[in-house]
Amino acid sequence: MDRQDFQMEQKEPAEKGRKGKSGVGRGVLYGIAGTLLVGFAAVTIGCRLTGTTLLLTNSVPESETSVLDGDTIQKVRELEAYADLYYYDEMDETALKDGIYEGLISGLGDKYSVYYNAEDYQEMQVSTTGQYYGIGAGLRQDTDTMVVSVSKVYEGTPSEEAGLLAEDIILSVDSTDATSMELTDLVKLIRGEEGTSVHLEVYRASTGEYLSFDVERRNVTLPSISAEMLDNGIGYIHIDSFETETADQFEDKIEELNDQGMKALILDVRYNGGGLVSSVVQILDDILPEGTVVYTEDKNGNRQDYTSSGDTYMDIPIAVLINGDSASASEILAGAIKDYEYGTLIGTTTFGKGIVQTIFELEDGDAVKLTTAKYFTPNGNYIHGVGISPDIELEYEYLDPEGTEYEMQYDNQIQKAVEVLTEELD
Repeated sequence: MDRQDFQMEQKEPAEKGRKGKSGVGRGVLYGIAGTLLVGFAAVTIGCRLTGTTLLLTNSVPESETSVLDGDTIQKVRELEAYADLYYYDEMDETALKDGIYEGLISGLGDKYSVYYNAEDYQEMQVSTTGQYYGIGAGLRQDTDTMVVSVSKVYEGTPSEEAGLLAEDIILSVDSTDATSMELTDLVKLIRGEEGTSVHLEVYRASTGEYLSFDVERRNVTLPSISAEMLDNGIGYIHIDSFETETADQFEDKIEELNDQGMKALILDVRYNGGGLVSSVVQILDDILPEGTVVYTEDKNGNRQDYTSSGDTYMDIPIAVLINGDSASASEILAGAIKDYEYGTLIGTTTFGKGIVQTIFELEDGDAVKLTTAKYFTPNGNYIHGVGISPDIELEYEYLDPEGTEYEMQYDNQIQKAVEVLTEELD
């Protein structure tokens, strides 16, 4: 249980909408074996810069436009003095400093710009690497009842070996009531030092059993890609989020499907909240001919193009499944394929996040994520707040109303994609 789409991470987006009658509502928070998927709005495109250094003076700036002018510093000291004299409890100096930094960035009025202390920064990086010391399961939490349950058990992970199952309800983690805290904090209890174990008390509703598990924490890399060969030589790939290893995993799955005789491809990015620009660009380089796949512009008008080399590209029919929770990097993929007229988009209009965040690591191990640019599809479309409309508008419907577990054959959007691709192959 340890991944965050924070992706990210984003990311357990792949499971949303895949239930029979009930589906999964927006009032559910997702985490992967120790982290939280807050949803599409929190999983961002990350053009991560490493080794970036800003030269700052140690003196307090005296510019009239500076936030840290003399009056501001004096006011902070005055507030601190009042708190020191009258606040009823002990003060945490580190927390107060973090609050100042967080307040500065939140003052930008941009929900995607965030200050991270060192601990939070390390947590956030899980969403872009997919790696952590944990047990390899996805978690979700009902925001009304705070009940935590297992959304997915990943193959070959400690959670699978221990016997955890999807839909198991987590009652406690090392004797801590699972409903007593937010999922983000609960995940921190589940993750820990490699080789140690975490004790879980679980209720299995399917059998009515109360079970105990001691699960070893190990270094786990979570897959962000799943694939399957459907009938008529149609391959299916679901991209959960765009992380560090996603593009390599995509290439491996394409090779496997090609070995099975793939003639057409469905790309499913429904509920994919985004991730790394580098990841989606590498995937588009495998799909599209030579040319720009996305470009960004900063506030000074500086443009950066991301391109496909054209060295390898797919010459088969493609369908892309999208919905209102397909965001950021998912929209880069959908937008490029649409502009190149290289595939058919099926589903509903995407979320509409056309801005890029860059993460700057500070000297003390803290970090700040700032919105640094707008991005545009190859044809110059700025989709922020607008989204990308499908070629075939089709609301999701699960066609087996009596079904209790998701099966692809009853997913009307997948079946429409199969129909479209089959016609193209005929």
